[in-house]
Amino acid sequence: KPLYPFYLPYRDPSEKFPPTEIFEFTDPGTRADPSKPNLLANATTHHLSPYLGTEITGVQLSQLTKEGLDELALYTAERKVLLFRDQDFKDLGPERQIEIARHFGPIQRHPTSGNVKGFPEFHVVYRDREHDVIKEYFGDERINRTSWHSDVPEVGGNTLFASQVEAYNRLSPEFKKRLEGLRAVHSAVPQAEHSRQRGGPVRREPVETEHPLVRVHPATGEKALYVNQGFTKRIVGFKTEESEWLLKFLFDHIAKGADFQIRAPYNAGTVVVWDNRVTVHSATGDFDNSIRRHAVRLTPQAE
Repeated sequence: KPLYPFYLPYRDPSEKFPPTEIFEFTDPGTRADPSKPNLLANATTHHLSPYLGTEITGVQLSQLTKEGLDELALYTAERKVLLFRDQDFKDLGPERQIEIARHFGPIQRHPTSGNVKGFPEFHVVYRDREHDVIKEYFGDERINRTSWHSDVPEVGGNTLFASQVEAYNRLSPEFKKRLEGLRAVHSAVPQAEHSRQRGGPVRREPVETEHPLVRVHPATGEKALYVNQGFTKRIVGFKTEESEWLLKFLFDHIAKGADFQIRAPYNAGTVVVWDNRVTVHSATGDFDNSIRRHAVRLTPQAE
């Protein structure tokens, strides 16, 4: 049986949310002490890659002060993905878990995923013998079931992460010039329609928005690609073939960049913190569905 049945996915097709509103935002990382004394003074760190990913022990996220949480925001922006081991976070209860996450911004309530009954802030990932969400999403027609986008067994089931900063840095100066000023359409429509067709919830009507292909992080000043194969559909002002060619190049560049990717392994008590503005990630379905995988996510919103 699941160890945390309270967090099993809840899907009510009648549950509805209002549209997401634009809000003023100041990145907590801009307030942080760059030396991070409240976060790292007693910590042990191990970098998984030069470009992203740091494993951290000796810190309890639940005990961090506001200053420590600001430093966490900055360190996450700098290292892109942080893996905290031996955490008590899973046992804090939903109210305290949400309170900590809300320090970084208003919590996004996912429009189609399973959530926790009474706590729609949680995005629940659950897979077992009767519930194979990866197969449900991709079907049996694909050889490769990874999907890069910007969202625990003993072996397998890791999350792949790639640095969009390093992906941008690898491009030639002339190619970078061509990307400057371009904007792309990001669409949530396919995700909503997929849920609707399966009888699942569509709690908020999907939107399409324009974003720059290259964005600047407010806390670090680093430039990063801001495209992903899950949601980026076309480049504004380009004809169809032009848009398809450029997006395919960028998607392939990100997906094949093994030297700026990591696999984030999980074990009991692991909390992974990542910056969705400068990374993309993908689940890996490399384990038998007789093995249960149960994780929950809280997603603060930013600019």
